[in-house]
Amino acid sequence: RRLACGDVEGRLEAIFGRVRAIQAKSGRFDMLLCVGNFFGSTSEAEWAEYRTGAKKAPIPTYVLGANNQDTLSYFPDVSGCELAENITYLGRRGVYSGCSGLQIAYLSGTEAQEQPAPAHSFSAKDVAELKASLLSTPNFRGVDILLTSPWPRDVGTFANSAGEVDTKKCGSKLVSDLAASLKPRYHFAALEKAYYERLPYRNHVVLQETAQHVTRFIALADVGNTSKKKYLYAFSIVPMSSMDPAELVKQPQDVTENPYRKLRKEAPKSKAEEEPARQFFFDLKHQGKKRPSDGKERGDSQPKQAKKPPQPMGPCWFCLASPEVEKHLVVSIGTHCYLALAKGGLSPDHVLILPIGHYQSVVDLSSEVLEEVTKYKAALKEFFRSKGKRYVLFERNYRSQHLQLQVIPVPLDLCTSEDIKEAFIAQAQEQQIELLEIPEHSDIAQVAQPGTPYFYVELDTGEKLFHRIRGRFPLQFGREVLASEALLAQPQRADWRQCAAQRPEEAAQARAFRRDFE
Repeated sequence: RRLACGDVEGRLEAIFGRVRAIQAKSGRFDMLLCVGNFFGSTSEAEWAEYRTGAKKAPIPTYVLGANNQDTLSYFPDVSGCELAENITYLGRRGVYSGCSGLQIAYLSGTEAQEQPAPAHSFSAKDVAELKASLLSTPNFRGVDILLTSPWPRDVGTFANSAGEVDTKKCGSKLVSDLAASLKPRYHFAALEKAYYERLPYRNHVVLQETAQHVTRFIALADVGNTSKKKYLYAFSIVPMSSMDPAELVKQPQDVTENPYRKLRKEAPKSKAEEEPARQFFFDLKHQGKKRPSDGKERGDSQPKQAKKPPQPMGPCWFCLASPEVEKHLVVSIGTHCYLALAKGGLSPDHVLILPIGHYQSVVDLSSEVLEEVTKYKAALKEFFRSKGKRYVLFERNYRSQHLQLQVIPVPLDLCTSEDIKEAFIAQAQEQQIELLEIPEHSDIAQVAQPGTPYFYVELDTGEKLFHRIRGRFPLQFGREVLASEALLAQPQRADWRQCAAQRPEEAAQARAFRRDFE
């Protein structure tokens, strides 16, 4: 049982009095971890009583070092030392390992803005050395707790609002890099005089890497602040080394994408980091085996040749050259793709993006066809935005022979992208469909091989949901979710056959859409 607190600023009586009150009510805690400024400009009088032994901290207290020149004198030894009975300075950087096996990584100071780094700051070298000391450990999975004074830059990406703190401007990029590499289960920080408990974020790429534990970032306010913002946080933690692996990697329902994903992609990886992060994709041609993500197989290093689209086995309703195509629904024709109004659409502007040639799914598309699909998606996004709408796109590669990307607009004032995402996830759970979020910039081909049945949703925010179909799958699932009371509130239109109009009406709708879209 641990306690963590934000900037004490020398208010020792306030923090220790609060700890005594909590222990009297809730029982004993094992340690207090202090981030941010432990000492302030008016610390000396209160501190003297603890330094001389006249008073004693109620539980073992571990603090980070100075964040400014004024308080440097309180920390006589940069490698860490006991400052008073029950009060220990952890040191400039390192790892504290408790007798229970709990690992606490720590980094004192603020990010240096000049070189050489002042004594109250850390540099890229400090971060690199701390990372190297841990990442070189055999079978390194992460640390239990990370303590830093500054927030990590961009921690609010993909997450709940941090209030008045702009996470894109505040904090340290070096701390972000450290958190991304050390994968702490808890990360505490302070200095911004604000309380922020971020939604937990995952430390692996869904469907590409083995599941790992999540990280919880918690920023704490200053002790005794007049706004009554939370500055003390109580939590229980079992050391990672003692946990059942399956229990450790359980993902909470509110887990988000990793906020430092872009940073990790841009940063050159050390050899120690490359091996755990190696990505493998499932290959249907070798059931139960894995192949490296570079796409090469057993010494075959020849570049993959662009394939011509296969010919349909029989009449196809969607190959543009086929006499079966209902050409009065076509609204735009490109070089490799075309747009057509959906027959029996959910709304008059429900459209399909279709390849001109015969391709079964997005995964099968050649690079030039995929490029044009991307351009059509961007054009439709802009078009629907001009009409006060956002689009939802989905594909069902199951019991279909020609790729149909269904694009359905939803009024902006009706629901948010988050509402749409939650509706898909909720209905999937009701029907026991495992709908997983995949990274925004991931290619669908990274998670599904040609011939794999799947269902795929893309929001106009770039967020994507994916389900690998292994048995039966409801053919109208995408339409059912969008037509539900939670979104368009038109459940009677879930089945396209109930919505089909007469040919003259369809042709008129197509002409109107074509005119606006052009």
